[in-house]
Amino acid sequence: MPFDLVLRNGRVVDPSQGIDRVADVAFAGGRVAAIGEGLEGAEMRDVAGRIVTPGLIDLHTHVYWGGTSLGVDPADYAKASAVTTCVDTGSAGPGNFAGFRRHVIEPCPVRVLVYLHVSFAGIFGFSHRIMVGESHDIRLMAARDAVEVAEANRDLIIGIKVRIGLHASGPAGIAPLDIALQVADETGLPMMVHIDEPPPSYEAVVERLRPGDVLTHCFRPFPNAPVAGNGSIKPEVLAARERGVLFDIGHGMGSFGWKTARAMLDHGFLPDTISSDVHALCINGPAYDQVTTLSKFLALGMPLDQVIAASTVNAARALGRPELGTLKPGSVGDASILSLREGAFPLEDVRGEVVTAGERLFAEGLVVAGRAWPA
Repeated sequence: MPFDLVLRNGRVVDPSQGIDRVADVAFAGGRVAAIGEGLEGAEMRDVAGRIVTPGLIDLHTHVYWGGTSLGVDPADYAKASAVTTCVDTGSAGPGNFAGFRRHVIEPCPVRVLVYLHVSFAGIFGFSHRIMVGESHDIRLMAARDAVEVAEANRDLIIGIKVRIGLHASGPAGIAPLDIALQVADETGLPMMVHIDEPPPSYEAVVERLRPGDVLTHCFRPFPNAPVAGNGSIKPEVLAARERGVLFDIGHGMGSFGWKTARAMLDHGFLPDTISSDVHALCINGPAYDQVTTLSKFLALGMPLDQVIAASTVNAARALGRPELGTLKPGSVGDASILSLREGAFPLEDVRGEVVTAGERLFAEGLVVAGRAWPA
């Protein structure tokens, strides 16, 4: 019996299985069915010259479109960047998660998972004209409400989000992180923690994080970079990795610097996950999308398989969703189709430094639940 869909003759790159070869990928019943040669399906798509990966996971996005000022449409974004799982990181808090679920997540053709913000209204004051850090006011830290909403929505909520720093928490300092820690402990969920400019310091934040917690914006520029002025990695950062804290890029509009990234990679400190932090203020630059963010790490010398791993199997582990981020037969039938083109591609960081890359990834299509999407 033929499969439902076969992607034929693509370069299959699946770090979860150590695969990097030309092969066919078949889907049936909404799942990956086989990887091999000469496979036949009811629908055949020739992807020769393209790269086929497990469905890309963007671990840091803001896709509460229409419900928050920073949200972008997840379906449009998925098509533009070949992302099959958008992880929204704190756009919604317990006070407005129900609307996010009903009006955005449930109708969306691609998967949306959520780090629930410990702030009652999530990120509510974020635009070109208004910038109000939701963690400034400790009265908004809704610990009991966050626990109740997380427990009632375990199918979608995979962690707790809090934003810390001069802009995000201001006079409240590091106190919102302590509240988020209590929520995470009560629910048994990991945290994703945003860090911007000091106070508090990068070191003070990572010292509080637990195994499985994610520090996003991990390669941010000075101030609050993970490297000292002499280019060495701060010992608190190394200690955090040693105990199992995960380091995520979260590019965004202010959180990726070429200088920091070079220093970290020179010391062999690769990010665990690469994410775009796409939102309304950075989708037109400097982050743009996930494939652009991934391409920056190719320009830094990371091998393709490690770059893909940072947006597939590594991200799936951070989410606690082993059925994602892989093309193993029986896994969720998601795949991304990419091209790797040679040329001269200018790629900027958040401080305006431009690196001209010799190759760049582009989105060419995706498979969602075993079906080519859009059809």
